[in-house]
Amino acid sequence: MRNRLHALCPYFAMFPESFVEEQLKRFTSAGDLVFDPFSGRGTTLLQALLMDRKAAASDINPVAYVISSAKGNVPTAQAVATRISELEDDFEMNRALWRVQRRRLPGFFGRAFHYETLEQVLYLRTMLQWNTDRTDCFIAALVLGILHGEMDRSDRYLSNQMPRTISPKPVYSLGYWRKHALWPKKRDAFERLREDTTLRLREPPGAFGPVALADVRKCSTALPQIARRVRAIVTSPPYFDVTRFEEDQWLRLWFLGNPPRPTYRTISKDDRYEHKKSYWRFLEEAWAGVRRVVAKGAVMVCRLGGSSMDQTELTRSFMKSVRASFPDAMLIRRPELTSFERRQTDAFRPNSVGCRFEVDYAVALDG
Repeated sequence: MRNRLHALCPYFAMFPESFVEEQLKRFTSAGDLVFDPFSGRGTTLLQALLMDRKAAASDINPVAYVISSAKGNVPTAQAVATRISELEDDFEMNRALWRVQRRRLPGFFGRAFHYETLEQVLYLRTMLQWNTDRTDCFIAALVLGILHGEMDRSDRYLSNQMPRTISPKPVYSLGYWRKHALWPKKRDAFERLREDTTLRLREPPGAFGPVALADVRKCSTALPQIARRVRAIVTSPPYFDVTRFEEDQWLRLWFLGNPPRPTYRTISKDDRYEHKKSYWRFLEEAWAGVRRVVAKGAVMVCRLGGSSMDQTELTRSFMKSVRASFPDAMLIRRPELTSFERRQTDAFRPNSVGCRFEVDYAVALDG
């Protein structure tokens, strides 16, 4: 049965845990250290822990960090329940303050959330110390998972009708809601958090994995305890010219302290590359960053997507980027191709270039 923590927070452009499971069975043994420097929603981290591997992860984006850290450093259900009750009691005692704060937000928020729900969200946004406390981090990850979603399909989401994986821009969302006469429904955020805690913590992993909020190029400094110990990397870097994380996740980023609007290249200058030369230079720098953490004989499994490149160009450029740091790197098997009849980005960005296919590479870094 699938561990329910895998679905903690829906996330765009993610590989499934079955992919990670297959790679770990093929290339690792129990006790080996597995690392993902582009952690995303922490699938590699969690699956490795569930399979009795040691695991670590890093990501430069706060949303990815919170979700991954919540999976790698799971608190007890009792600790989470106690903290939610503390937060709820404190909110009720100071509700008037959050009413004032709500009225200062841009108009988007008044149509995105019922006003009472929005006050609760604002309170949690301010009070949760997700970067220093693992219980608060887990609760923040729960909030990110229910912050927005399909109102017509489930009452677990806090927002007006929105996709559950990405956040459309405010102007588009307001236009859509007005066109369809959609208004947000009242949701009790604290009650939803209690329900999600019960759901997600039925079978937590019995081990912990460190997670760093860090640029891939600095992962060895951010996670010194894994230096020269990683036996396998299972990862998926940002695809070339496909998505912008800050744009797609702007509402979740707002909850974690960012401005109440989409931002671009504020969190990461590497959010989206539109020129091939710059993209491959970025990946060269990324592999140079992980070079200091891998052990002799390590394997890297990497999933990349293609849009304006064919598979031959993608493979040639990928291997060139790896060999800049690992001169003897060799493909272990033939690259495995997955094509898309319907592009992933069509669902939220009509007429986008999109991702036409994905390729999985397995590389012996020592040749």
